[in-house]
Amino acid sequence: MATKKTSMFTLTERLTMTSASETFATIDLGSYVDVGDRQAIQVHSVDFIFQGATAASGITASLGSGFVQCQVADLNRGGLVFANDRSLVASAILYHDVDGFLSEAADLYPDNYGKGSDDGRFVVNDQLYITGKMSSHVADSNVTVRVNASIVTLGAKDFMAIAIQSTAADN
Repeated sequence: MATKKTSMFTLTERLTMTSASETFATIDLGSYVDVGDRQAIQVHSVDFIFQGATAASGITASLGSGFVQCQVADLNRGGLVFANDRSLVASAILYHDVDGFLSEAADLYPDNYGKGSDDGRFVVNDQLYITGKMSSHVADSNVTVRVNASIVTLGAKDFMAIAIQSTAADN
């Protein structure tokens, strides 16, 4: 299905949230994806790192229980999406209760797509879209998204199938 052109590498983006409204960021894949050469990104895993307002602080809630949520998608939906959305690549949420108990959950399984050369989520779009949201009880927060990927060349039929699926998911 896919021929690897590179070893695995990591793409990183940080999302800073200062209010309860949704916050957005992107990871530009334009240098890696080439339609003419049927070149795509193969996502092997996605890691989410939750931090407070500074690198040395943790997530804190002031008035009650709260959450910090983050999603990565290969289409721009303009906000958080349901788990059955085909554009969703990875998703995670961190809960903070009034007693200071933290609980992290990767709510899209698996965020790790396997270790074999054919395992992974293929992306043919030129951007990954990151959306984050926190509840009003949570203080300023940062989520760092680490995408472990490699560049692959797909067969003509495989590339076309992924491109059609991505276009169909856009509707």
